[in-house]
Amino acid sequence: MATYAIGDIQGCYHAFQALLEKIDFDEKSDRLWLVGDLVNRGSGSLEVMRWCYEHQDNLKVVLGNHDLHALVVAEGIVAAHKGDTLDALLAADDSKDLLYWLRHQHLMYHENNYLMVHAGLLPQWGAEQALSYAAEVEQVLHGDDYLNFFRHMYGNWPDHWSDDLTGVDRLRVITNAATRLRICSVDGQMEFKFKGELQDIPDGYVPWFDVPDRATKDTQVIFGHWSALGLQQRENIYALDTGCLWGGKLTAMDIETKAIVQVDSHPLDKPITLKAIKS
Repeated sequence: MATYAIGDIQGCYHAFQALLEKIDFDEKSDRLWLVGDLVNRGSGSLEVMRWCYEHQDNLKVVLGNHDLHALVVAEGIVAAHKGDTLDALLAADDSKDLLYWLRHQHLMYHENNYLMVHAGLLPQWGAEQALSYAAEVEQVLHGDDYLNFFRHMYGNWPDHWSDDLTGVDRLRVITNAATRLRICSVDGQMEFKFKGELQDIPDGYVPWFDVPDRATKDTQVIFGHWSALGLQQRENIYALDTGCLWGGKLTAMDIETKAIVQVDSHPLDKPITLKAIKS
């Protein structure tokens, strides 16, 4: 039995299947941890979702910003963005079942001193705190009032954590950190515009995982979201988004041995009309 963590798939079904073949995935015994952004921007979001739904007993999944976006678009709360590739998924006969399953996934997942999150963790949060805060969002997502949360989910404010936060502001900060965070100030003020490489980070900010004395420094954190960061394995940090959609690789890490397996991007996964900015 093996367990592999896999970086952002983003609808790259053909690369995903090639990676499963390369790791010799055994659906009878192996498990996959998927770091979020299963869908959108690649041509095979529907196929990825159907595979995951069929193999859900083999999976641990955390939600990414593109997954949440797909759910909000499906509810008609916001319009699709230019570059979105969700039409086939939203029009499919089994769309309701697939999206219901997606909405009921984790925001964060913890097992054997690994914490998996799509984007990042605020420096004040220890692992237990982060999981507790994530559970607050999960309770809303899995409950009857999820549409109200979706209507208020978007926005960059508040941009930092406070124990006094309540209601949708509290849920939005938790969600933004878990699904959008790349850089922040040393006291945890989040910045959401930057998507570039380490050497180009603006003054006053650092990668969330480089904040001195962050509370999760002794927890092994697996994440994706930051394709320009590339593969990172250092100081209990495992960044697995290697930009498959943008011509990079799709990456799997054996969580027992830390061994890395990669496949190239596949030309069939990138729609001809895709001109969106990396996110």
